[in-house]
Amino acid sequence: MEIQPMGKMLIALGVFMVIAGMLMVFAPKLPYIGKLPGDIFIKRGNFTLYFPITSSILISIILTIILSFVLSKK
Repeated sequence: MEIQPMGKMLIALGVFMVIAGMLMVFAPKLPYIGKLPGDIFIKRGNFTLYFPITSSILISIILTIILSFVLSKK
């Protein structure tokens, strides 16, 4: 049993966790994420609904492009 693929997976997981942590720290400072046209924000009395659909789609596209480069097999 080879251990090299498992090592690569652990490195990729570590890099992903570092990036996720950095996003959590710096996300409030990003000017447009969560305030794009198409993000739904409804506030009525005690009820607030926030559904960032456009931001979610944008983040999904960016992550898909990044992961397709990282996980592509040559």
